[in-house]
Amino acid sequence: MLSVELVFVVMVGMLLLVIGNVAFSLVAERRNPPIGNFIDCEGVRLHYLERGDKTAPPVVLFHGNGSLLQDLIISGLVDMLARRNRVLCFDRPGFGYSQRPRPRVWTATSQAALFVKALHQLGVRDPIVLGHSWGALVATAIGLQDSYPVRGLVLVSGYYFPTARWDFWMMSGPAVPVLGDIMRYTVAPVISWAILPALLRKIFAPRSVPGKFKDNFPAALTCRPKQLRAAAEESALLIPEATRLQSHYSSIRCPIHIFHGAEDHLIEPEQARRLYKVLRRSNLHLVNDAEHMVTYADGDAIVEAVDSLRVEQPIIISSPQEDARAD
Repeated sequence: MLSVELVFVVMVGMLLLVIGNVAFSLVAERRNPPIGNFIDCEGVRLHYLERGDKTAPPVVLFHGNGSLLQDLIISGLVDMLARRNRVLCFDRPGFGYSQRPRPRVWTATSQAALFVKALHQLGVRDPIVLGHSWGALVATAIGLQDSYPVRGLVLVSGYYFPTARWDFWMMSGPAVPVLGDIMRYTVAPVISWAILPALLRKIFAPRSVPGKFKDNFPAALTCRPKQLRAAAEESALLIPEATRLQSHYSSIRCPIHIFHGAEDHLIEPEQARRLYKVLRRSNLHLVNDAEHMVTYADGDAIVEAVDSLRVEQPIIISSPQEDARAD
């Protein structure tokens, strides 16, 4: 009899968690409505923000895993780049207000193919593409597309080569069919909300979390069940994607700037050094006393790198870097 009662209590508790998490998502979206426009591409509704002069050279920005386009706005990159460029900043599939249909496996390549078609629809040609963290893989995959030339890539805090990382696999639980769905609507949002402050301290360390980020980032949107699924899937896909793409990096023809924090505690700086050795038309910028969120630590240098790619022969910009190819 006790076991039946215990099962009943557990079921009621799970039902209350589901109701609470659905209500939490609705409140989060009501308080943080879409701030950009929408475009439908291949049956996927994408949310994006556009700033700057439409006749200026285009720059396309992609955020990292678990985040959304507001991250790149709060960092100041969008406004700084919009002074001389047409800037398009996307919520990647499943994040923010962009859809992520379940039947498709959202690899970096499949995301790149979708965004290339969306950019065609928006009349964007020969852009500079900037990607942060997981978004750097998407930017790289766009650079590998023969049918869509880009002027250059700016890759920030990316993961490019497979390593033994148990933490990424641990974060992929909510992506497991059925069991993951139960997790996403019961305990996962609660756990995510509880660990979020510690996670933010880790990705910004050794610096403190900027006040403008604390005040303006819509953290509640990142803990919605549907975004947790996208984040978990990308955690599960990160190492396989790096494994699959690594043999293709040398075929990228456009110039590339690689940025990485020298004190990055999430993705080791060696990732950037290794990529620099592979890519002959690249510049490496290891930013001292900076962490995973280099977009906040050295935004001016990133903007300078983008500006350098707008000219026919990109210049070497003044930012900490090292010649790793000689090693």
